[in-house]
Amino acid sequence: MTSNQSFTPKETLAELDKFIVGQSSAKRSVAIALRNRWRRRQVPSPLREEIAPKNIIMIGPTGVGKTEIARRLATLAQSPFIKVEASKFTEVGYVGRDVESMVRDLVDLAVNMVKDEEMDRIGGLAEANAEDVILDLFLPPGPVAASGPGGAASFTIENPDLPVENKKPGENSTREKFRQMLRNGKLDDRELEISLSEAKSMPMVEIMTTSGMEDMQSNIQDAFSKIFPRQKKNRKMKVPEALDAVTKEEMEKLVDMDQVIKEALKRTEQSGIVFLDEIDKIASPGGGSHGHGPEVSREGVQRDLLPIVEGATVSTKHGMVKTDHILFIASGAFHTSKPSDLIPELQGRFPIRVELHSLGKEEFVRILTEPENALIKQYIALMETENIELIFEDGAVEEIARIAVEVNEKTEEIGARRLHTVLERVLDILSFDASERDEGTFVVTAEYVKEQLNDIVEDHDLSRFIL
Repeated sequence: MTSNQSFTPKETLAELDKFIVGQSSAKRSVAIALRNRWRRRQVPSPLREEIAPKNIIMIGPTGVGKTEIARRLATLAQSPFIKVEASKFTEVGYVGRDVESMVRDLVDLAVNMVKDEEMDRIGGLAEANAEDVILDLFLPPGPVAASGPGGAASFTIENPDLPVENKKPGENSTREKFRQMLRNGKLDDRELEISLSEAKSMPMVEIMTTSGMEDMQSNIQDAFSKIFPRQKKNRKMKVPEALDAVTKEEMEKLVDMDQVIKEALKRTEQSGIVFLDEIDKIASPGGGSHGHGPEVSREGVQRDLLPIVEGATVSTKHGMVKTDHILFIASGAFHTSKPSDLIPELQGRFPIRVELHSLGKEEFVRILTEPENALIKQYIALMETENIELIFEDGAVEEIARIAVEVNEKTEEIGARRLHTVLERVLDILSFDASERDEGTFVVTAEYVKEQLNDIVEDHDLSRFIL
């Protein structure tokens, strides 16, 4: 398989197909957009800077896979990726988060991502350094004093399995024997007293933030962390725990945070992805604000969002970030509004529109059984923990799917999320009694599903509350 950074659209589609049933047009658009990120980076300057990302709006009712596509895309992209709810932002001047905070969060995520990669890269060196630190506790380095109590030359350990040798200058045989024993786990039962850095101790600072000021608290905390350096503290622990703790400390020392931040900022600018969920919540039906209630700041949020999507420079605690080439994928149900209710300038910044369709019985059957994380597979795994083999007959799966579709039509259309409530109700008795059951197998049949659900489904009022 190609590296995640350069997945072809077909490979991305195949990966998404493992978890998401149907919605091929949406998955195709996302796969092309992801590949275009890679393509743009191969184009020479100055044309590369002129190629703007083709932002996407995914339109469809709840529970059809919009958010799931975003979640799976995050694991495939290997790029800074953040999912935010458009409804939590407010216009400048109102109490709430400002739209620039999504870029700050994206940068923080990128810094953590690059730092983790760097730690993986230097892991071997950090482990070797940690081994030396632990060995220094068993065999203190330095010139050998007169052999006798307390001198390095007469250092012995009470464990009868360990070699008892005098360590002479220039002789490494004892140290290497200890190293081998450390790696083989023969020192695991020994307890050491080791000096470790504590978490940065600093006063807690809480600020009642309004829009535009929310970053102040973390900046003040960072300032305090430089004023109050980390303190060392002696702790007693077994050798494996000490080795892990020292390895983490050595990693922190070896990571060049200036380079990490530089790479994180570059990655955010060149391949960052923002998934903007529930964008329909900031669109006013009819395209206009009524001047009261929650709609008073909706158009303001759109106007604040516009420069970020168009391309602006955002100040973060790690440095300035340009948003010109960040890919924005928006999604919304658009029940009471439509994409044309967004302000025209914002509509123009989302040139690709894809519609996700409602799901029927056939799709529900596939959702229950096909994906790698299919609901039925989850419940089978849960019951295995109670030593019960849970079996679903094909007829039972079809009956669950049929009932889910029927309840969606009678009440509210919530898509595949209805399967969760239906399955929970079907397995309610088994889940409660599982730990006391003697029999090792439980078969779910179509008749059993009907028995558990028919009364609720037929009572319209009851089904609205329970399913």
